[in-house]
This record gives sequence, structure tokens and C-alpha cells, in this order.
Amino acid sequence: MATMTLEKKRKNIDLPVDVLQRLSVLAASQGKSLKAFIEHLLVVKANSISVEVLENPSPSGDSFFEDAENMAEISARVKAHKAGKTKSAIKLKSAEEIKSFIDNL
Repeated sequence: MATMTLEKKRKNIDLPVDVLQRLSVLAASQGKSLKAFIEHLLVVKANSISVEVLENPSPSGDSFFEDAENMAEISARVKAHKAGKTKSAIKLKSAEEIKSFIDNL
């Protein structure tokens, strides 16, 4: 007979005493241990949450990131930067240099 093991991770949590007392009463009323009761509550809650991952990295939903050409350029620049092959680098060392740079944009 094959045995299936579930991957689990242990985590200690701190709860107020009165909350633990109420949870203990609820657990006992269902014939469960406090640990099993709390684990069940957390699993049910976690399974009811829907998580969405948007492709647009902008928190405001900026349409710039929806253009494939813009995303290709960003990807190419990130790749070049990671490879140390950037075309130019500007090092500003003082407040005056920063102000001058911004004024000349």
C-alpha cells in the first residue's frame, strides 16, 4: 500500500488567552483538539481566498506596460544591465550634479 505524505510547515502563533479559551470551547463542542480545530479553520479560510496575479506590473494599471514593444524594450534593458552591458551609466555625486542633470532633461 502506497503512503502519501503531505508537505507541512510548522509555525508558532501567539493568540490572546481569551481567544484560545473561546476556540477551545468551539473545538470541544465539535469533538476536535484545539490544534486540529485551528488548523481546519485556517485551511478552510486559505482555500476560500482567490489570488490574482496581473501581468501588468504597474500598481495603477498604466497602459504603458500593456504595449508589447515597451515590455520588450524593458526586458532587453534589464537583461543588458544584469549582463553588465549597459550603454551608459551616469554617476551623480552631489546635489548640484543631480539638480543640473534634472534641469537638462
